[in-house]
Amino acid sequence: MDYRQFGSTYYIRIDRGEEIISTILDVCRRENIVSAIFSGIGGCGSAEIQTFIPDRGEFETEEIHGMLELVSMNGSIVCGENRELLHHTHAVFAYKENGEHKVAGGHIKSATVLYTGEIELRPVTGGVIGKKYDPETGTGFWDFDDK
Repeated sequence: MDYRQFGSTYYIRIDRGEEIISTILDVCRRENIVSAIFSGIGGCGSAEIQTFIPDRGEFETEEIHGMLELVSMNGSIVCGENRELLHHTHAVFAYKENGEHKVAGGHIKSATVLYTGEIELRPVTGGVIGKKYDPETGTGFWDFDDK
């Protein structure tokens, strides 16, 4: 992994074998970033894609492997109750299976780079975004409450 800051934006190159989400969180810890949004593209070898099932209040996870084109990834980093960094990331992957083009996407638990990952990380300035648990839906949402 290598990264640079230009203006207020960080540009991260994630290398073969590195996991995308943990690398983004690592850059945030190194740079004391507690709230940010990010986007990216790249080529991955594996991904864990999740879908939230509201009736059960839990995620179902599917693993995909192979040459996965990361065609779009968007996410946010927020500050949890104990100042831990939390992510909410969605992505779409394109790949071939049995000679046919396929697409898979959803909430990303993890994705490992096969060739490269190119990430743009934009820290929030002038405030902090937290996470607030919503018991009705069983998920968390952005919290703007200044504690």
